Amino acid sequence: MLKYLKYYLSTLLLISAIIICSIGGNSPTIYFICFSSIIILGDIFLGKDVSTEKYSYPFLINLPIYINIVPLVIFLTMVVYIFGNQGSLLLVNFYNRFLFIDLIHIKDGVTIFDGISLVLLSALFIGLNGVNPGHELTHRKKDKLNMFFGNWLLAFSWDCAFALEHVYGHHKNVGLPTDPATAKRGEGLYRFILSAIIKEQHDAWLIEFDHLKKRGYTSFGIHNKMLIGYTRSLLITIGAYLIGGIVGMTFYLLCALLAKSFLEVINYTEHYGLVREPNMPVCKRHSWNSNNIISSLLLYNVTRHSAHHEKANLKFWELDAYPDAPMMPQGYLSMLYLAFFLPFAYRKVMDKKLVDWDENYATPAERKIAMAQN
Repeated sequence: MLKYLKYYLSTLLLISAIIICSIGGNSPTIYFICFSSIIILGDIFLGKDVSTEKYSYPFLINLPIYINIVPLVIFLTMVVYIFGNQGSLLLVNFYNRFLFIDLIHIKDGVTIFDGISLVLLSALFIGLNGVNPGHELTHRKKDKLNMFFGNWLLAFSWDCAFALEHVYGHHKNVGLPTDPATAKRGEGLYRFILSAIIKEQHDAWLIEFDHLKKRGYTSFGIHNKMLIGYTRSLLITIGAYLIGGIVGMTFYLLCALLAKSFLEVINYTEHYGLVREPNMPVCKRHSWNSNNIISSLLLYNVTRHSAHHEKANLKFWELDAYPDAPMMPQGYLSMLYLAFFLPFAYRKVMDKKLVDWDENYATPAERKIAMAQN
């Protein structure tokens, strides 16, 4: 049973955030510090997980992915109300009666540091409990239930493009100059984030236009998945406005933008500086892998990125650990914080890893491409 329960960790972490951040007394700031410390130190000291287990009841291991949407809505609703310039008595009464949370008490006690912590936590949880499970589910292209949940989870970060560009673009083009999610050597992070967001949106529209044309539908009709995706995100944004007014909605959009930016930081760290010869297959050497146990559990094994790109059709529990693949220096949250807050230090760390990759993983043709980037 433990092998099933361990994948409920990210859901339980979000539930714990709802409980602790509702206490008051700088609890959001304390929680953010503890949240970051536990994940980073856990990755450092708890070692690696290279096991691949068999599961007889896939529904039980998929369940936490589906139910993530409920605590995510509860947490974001709290945050929007706290920052909002208007309040709904109906919402206050609902939280008080059914969730035993006093929204007015929390709102009155929030300091500027609590506010910063809540924005960062919201962005991280949109990524952890929205984008990441949404990524897993939208890879299951032929399953309507999985696609329904996956696209709604992605809608919280206004990232309907991800379900198209990532699945049909990034996985085909990883390691090539045309891939917006593969950072070139020496490329600045903030420039990469901006260019990746713009290029991914552009490429997703082209992919969807091509899909619609093949199916005989008009480009801007009711079957356009980009328009449907934007509508989902717009409905969430309208909900934020109804809960917190223009200020609450603005803070929600800030959290969504930061969550999307964090996703691009993860893309940056997963493929930074790695190259691939055009028309050659994607192999395990074309992603930075990570088997840190806490990151793997929280992120449903997306850390096993080498296997995910080599065999994108596999479910997250079927992915191989590939301990001989090129490895990230630390776990995912450590790399995210290092790249986002200290990008020059990040590139200095990765320069050494790239020298090793060129010498021990790259083909002769890839070494030539890498030398041109160097």
